[in-house]
Amino acid sequence: MIKHCFLTFLFCTSGLVQTGFSQQTNSIGMSLVPLPAGTFYMGSEREGKDADESPVHRVSISRPLLMGATEVTNRQYEAFDPAHKVLRGKYGFSKDDDEAVIFVSYAEATAFCAWLSKKEGKPYRLPTEAEWEYACRAGTISDFSTGNGLPAVYQKSQQTDRDAVVVSLKTGQTPANPWGLYDMHGNVEEWCQDWYGPYVPGEQTDPTGRAGGLYRVTRGGSHGTPVTFLRSANRMAMLPEDKSWLVGFRVVQAPPVTTKPLPALPATAVFQGVSQQKQLWKPVPDNQPVFREPQRYVRKPDCQDNVPFYSHNHQPAITWCPNGDLLAIWFSTDAESGREMTVLGSRLRKGATAWDQPSEFFKVPDRNMTGSSLFHDGAGTLYHMNGVETDGDWQNLAMALRTSRDNGATWSAPVLVSPEHTKRHQVIAGMFKTKEGWLVQAADAEPGPTGGTAIHLSKDGGKTWTMPSAGQPAPAFTAGGSGALIAGIHAGVVQLSDGRLLALGRKDDIPGPDSVGLRMPVSISGDMGNTWTYAASELPPVWSGQRLALIRLNEGPLLAVSFTHHPDERDGAKAGMYFRRRDGSVFKGYGMYAALSFDEGKTWPVKKLLTDGKERYLNGGAWTGAFQTDRTHAEPKGYLAITQTPDNIIHLLSSSLHYQFNLSWIKE
Repeated sequence: MIKHCFLTFLFCTSGLVQTGFSQQTNSIGMSLVPLPAGTFYMGSEREGKDADESPVHRVSISRPLLMGATEVTNRQYEAFDPAHKVLRGKYGFSKDDDEAVIFVSYAEATAFCAWLSKKEGKPYRLPTEAEWEYACRAGTISDFSTGNGLPAVYQKSQQTDRDAVVVSLKTGQTPANPWGLYDMHGNVEEWCQDWYGPYVPGEQTDPTGRAGGLYRVTRGGSHGTPVTFLRSANRMAMLPEDKSWLVGFRVVQAPPVTTKPLPALPATAVFQGVSQQKQLWKPVPDNQPVFREPQRYVRKPDCQDNVPFYSHNHQPAITWCPNGDLLAIWFSTDAESGREMTVLGSRLRKGATAWDQPSEFFKVPDRNMTGSSLFHDGAGTLYHMNGVETDGDWQNLAMALRTSRDNGATWSAPVLVSPEHTKRHQVIAGMFKTKEGWLVQAADAEPGPTGGTAIHLSKDGGKTWTMPSAGQPAPAFTAGGSGALIAGIHAGVVQLSDGRLLALGRKDDIPGPDSVGLRMPVSISGDMGNTWTYAASELPPVWSGQRLALIRLNEGPLLAVSFTHHPDERDGAKAGMYFRRRDGSVFKGYGMYAALSFDEGKTWPVKKLLTDGKERYLNGGAWTGAFQTDRTHAEPKGYLAITQTPDNIIHLLSSSLHYQFNLSWIKE
């Protein structure tokens, strides 16, 4: 039986005054608030990370509708899906009947609406993004329906908490907005029906977003979202299959919106004009050393291109394409824990002498995107793996995978191959294929400077993935010991000729023999990552602002690229390494070096400072900044990524620079 209560309110916009609408309660106890037709200004004039709120545009909602006074609760949702009850209390959240339901995907939210529509014989659906903002503003034009500030009574843990702070998600506990709607600023984010895309200028009636896309809009922010992201105009979105402790939904009772959506977004520059002509590679002769002038691949785009390019560009990945292009990606952000973080991409096109200006490659709106990997399997398939956070920071990441068969011009829709937002999912550049045909992807096990690296394994070309260390505690990384993780974060991993895996990592260092001090840890697994044994390598440790690269070269040897020391080291005895010149003399060098192993990582007899001796001023960007190269100095730090093209040229990226050299040059 439907109950009715009388709610009177005054709504003014464009001179329109309406009163006397009735609030209703439906068959599952959901209170529905009537919203009149009307007009409002959607968006804001903010820039930078909030630029997607522009331009401000006038929007008309042409028909009245009913909207849930609160978000859908556990009791209401589980009338549709009783199995969801097992998720109550996950990570400590939303245990009670009257708390907002969470851990619900977009498809599950729309399925609930379809069930409720059939049950009641009335049309239920998710609100459009425009309807949601219209309802949230409730006739206001300020940042919040409460004004330009959000009073403390509305706030819970409104900050980016690496470890989520458990609070009550009970609905309707804070004051309602002027139209009688609760929890529009916080509690849980709410799915909207629109595909995410940029606004267009001009007056609009009943807009419905884009015709297609990768991300569905969410609105309102959550119990663990900084206040600035709770504003009426703030826009968020998620991969439709994603779900977490931050996101729920509310419904509207209204007919479907029939407005034609805006076109899907055109591809950005990195996906445009991609040649599909296969490159015929000619290997450089073994006796011809190559070292080319370092060049910037992170180039500041022209302002008119509207590329979201921020102050901190870092953590690259690189691969080669069958058409002869090189493809590089990296994150761009103002803060490494920022929600503005996006993944940019650029190409060094076949025959070009400079990298393209960057454009956006992958970005889930208002989510931190820490950790990217690119890999070409040598048979025409490119793989892109990326971390996707629940919000900011980089601890609670899921892992999204997509593939391309046309040199990266188009990509499959991203799939959450490791959908749980948790540790051990911080993707590291360096995916590779084993001789069995299996894909191996390394990921940091902890968000801090130590704690090891996990691997993820796919035996079916990326369709399904397993993590050998799942459920196993972090070990103590000591010489002769064993455990479920690689020693050190940001690890590079290769397969040895006998099928075992070898990894080198940053920190979790192990004392070397005699008095040499701490050494970079080497981890060996004979069971494809289920267990690892640890030892000290002969290589010096890697420090903050540095990430090593490890690869098996086409010619057979293992190549590790790392750094002699950290440039903040003030003890001259600990700074630098000794290198041998061609004439047999020894000198002390500083910075990035290449090391070769011809015995499957047991020894690294060839070590060469990565400089051609030329004096030059360079800027490594990110944490590196400006530095000088000469005969004894190379780049002092940076995050490294590496690939080798079929012509046997090694392509190494630091945080900002592209180096090209070959095995003959290292051995020279």
